[in-house]
Amino acid sequence: MKIIVGIGILVCAMWIYAGTKVAEAPEGPVHFTDVTQQAGIHFVHNSGRAGKKWLPETVGSGVAFFDADGDGWPDILFINSKDWTPRGRKSLCALYRNNHDGTFTDITAGSGLDVEMYGMGVAIGDYDNDGRDDVYITALDGDHLFHNEGGGKFRDVTASAGIHNANFGTSAAWLDYDRDGKLDLFVANYVQWTPKGDLWCSLDGKTKSYCTPESYKGTSSKLYHNLGNGKFEDVSQKAGIADATSKSLGVTVFDYNNDGWPDIFVANDTQPNKLYRNNKNGTFTEEGVAAGVAFGEDGVTRGAMGTDAADYDRSGRAHLLVGNFSNQMLGLYHNEGNGLFVDEAPSSEVGHASLLTLAFAAFFFDYDLDGYPDILAVNGHIEEQIGRVQPKVQYQEPPLLFRNLGKGQFENVTASMGPEFNRAIVGRGAAYADFDHDGDLDIVITTNHGPAYLFRNDGGNRNKWLSVRLVGTKSNRDGIGAVVHVESASGKQWSTVHSGSSYCSQSDLALTFGLGKDPEVTALEIDWPSGTRQRLANLAADQFLTIEEGKGVVAKARAGR
Repeated sequence: MKIIVGIGILVCAMWIYAGTKVAEAPEGPVHFTDVTQQAGIHFVHNSGRAGKKWLPETVGSGVAFFDADGDGWPDILFINSKDWTPRGRKSLCALYRNNHDGTFTDITAGSGLDVEMYGMGVAIGDYDNDGRDDVYITALDGDHLFHNEGGGKFRDVTASAGIHNANFGTSAAWLDYDRDGKLDLFVANYVQWTPKGDLWCSLDGKTKSYCTPESYKGTSSKLYHNLGNGKFEDVSQKAGIADATSKSLGVTVFDYNNDGWPDIFVANDTQPNKLYRNNKNGTFTEEGVAAGVAFGEDGVTRGAMGTDAADYDRSGRAHLLVGNFSNQMLGLYHNEGNGLFVDEAPSSEVGHASLLTLAFAAFFFDYDLDGYPDILAVNGHIEEQIGRVQPKVQYQEPPLLFRNLGKGQFENVTASMGPEFNRAIVGRGAAYADFDHDGDLDIVITTNHGPAYLFRNDGGNRNKWLSVRLVGTKSNRDGIGAVVHVESASGKQWSTVHSGSSYCSQSDLALTFGLGKDPEVTALEIDWPSGTRQRLANLAADQFLTIEEGKGVVAKARAGR
């Protein structure tokens, strides 16, 4: 195993990420069309707010794209909270089945996911390797692990799995941190809060407002080790990730030092961010301060929310994106390759355009399929009356879409996406997937105490693309942690299959590679978590591939199928 892994790392280092070309836009405009109503989506989030101004009402819930029923098309799961006291109504999560024609059907009733809870986040992963993706939902009143029984049915196995987290869970992510072929689970926890312990805060000294997290004590996140047979063990202390001062809202798993082992970045609200380096022996070492990602450029902690990682400049290294509070701008931490990160946002359009907004969800995705990851930030403040004390800051804010121009440069293209996309909302969670199977990536966005929005990508598929879904055998079934490298005429790029990221949300586990005008992928290589390396060649563009570890392509389809 050690020899295989070592060779894999060496060969990975031999890839040359030229990436010096400027990204070319597809012919004609690309825009996002609001298809929420015509798709049959009617979900409205309930924060439970009733005038008491309780902290959990401010943070909102997430959403997941995943194949719930095993038909090969991404379905949607919306996470919901609930009323603090019964009012004769139930607020449930909502599971929408993809009908393969641009519409969805609500199949929540009887799915097993129709459990009332004060839900927050969601992470998707096949933890028992049975070929069906399971669901983990974080909740203020206790998290839930749902086993996928098949056919869109789920069973709550939280207690029997040995998971006990009633600790204001927020974002979560599945990962195989010890590379034993079984998915483990990281759960970000926020602060110590209860209705009885709620504090009185005010913007004007007269009326109650929502308190900031600085008013409450932090709490430790959790790491659960998968023991097999449906059982998990809390190894937070043993693994070195337990930190009672943390106030965690976002998590992304990525291999920042290219050693073949998954590391963990945790976005903390008003506390230093954490970067846990995997020691390859079941433990982690925290290196946030030393790596330069713990604070903002001024050395001050920020209100960090959602986060993601990707190689946006084809340097061969994964860089960090962090959504922050208003007046703090997005964090765009460039991985220098020597264990250090430099925040590029203050000197870029990304920072200038995001200074006044409060970003929750934030992720990289290639919306125009030019081969360079773009950035989406979903925004919305926590205080309805913020405009009274900060006139330049608004409660409802439009999302921000930054097109990657290549060479590490981004352009704010939000306005060109049309008035529907550019509307002001109280944005929270967001995820992406190709829900209509036309090749380009669509978006779903949740709002706090408001409706969800489904945006169809129109025009992105004027460029070529390749969608890759992995099936592990020695590795975990979803291939989470696998690195896929592709080479085409315009250069080389790579991406990692990862759970979590964004804010409290989960995007589709399939990897979509934009190819620009390239008609084929000349070489595709997969570094599996097991240490196996797999190579394929001469793959035509514009198709969906399912690749199994050790076998190769086991299924393929064209757009619309």
